[in-house]
Amino acid sequence: MYLKIKRMIDIVLSFIGMVVLTPIFIILIIVIKLDTKGPVLFKQKRVGIKKTHFHILKFRTMRIDTPKDTPTHLLGNPDQYITKVGKFLRKTSLDELPQIWNIFLGHMSIIGPRPALWNQYDLIAERDNFGANDIPPGLTGWAQINGRDELPIEVKAKLDGEYVNRIGIMMDMKCFFGTIINVVKRDGIVEGGTGTKASTDSVKSKETV
Repeated sequence: MYLKIKRMIDIVLSFIGMVVLTPIFIILIIVIKLDTKGPVLFKQKRVGIKKTHFHILKFRTMRIDTPKDTPTHLLGNPDQYITKVGKFLRKTSLDELPQIWNIFLGHMSIIGPRPALWNQYDLIAERDNFGANDIPPGLTGWAQINGRDELPIEVKAKLDGEYVNRIGIMMDMKCFFGTIINVVKRDGIVEGGTGTKASTDSVKSKETV
């Protein structure tokens, strides 16, 4: 029942977001075009509900010669590919804004496990253990506010499973407001690496966020 209500909330809020944020979209489009050659939007195949595939949308933050379908932490030295404007967009999470369209279409939800790359087989397999592939992926989620890029795969999947088990309006509100706090503080962003949090013990101390 809650998933149906959640979908209605996603439709309403994503529509409002697209209307309200139009001026910011226009400004970012201009800035990106002036910064480097290439498209404004970046499309990438991701894993959706029930492990179906869809193309996620982001504002482009990397050069057009960046290796495709490679997680940032596997690039070795990702800074060489990230554009000047891209660094700002990633730190502020503004590069994620085009996903409002993915939410409106039903590919994603506002809150849920972050969609894995189609070839992140280790993360997909771990999420299967917790039922985290059986709900729509999200713009942000429980793992995002409890470590984000710092989390190793197994911890991230376990946190996604905790979200599945506790899914509801209160859990979504925790994730939503926790995300705002993390974006302001710029917590959990690690370009080129993951795994500074080795166990769930350090993560659980943040569950009151």
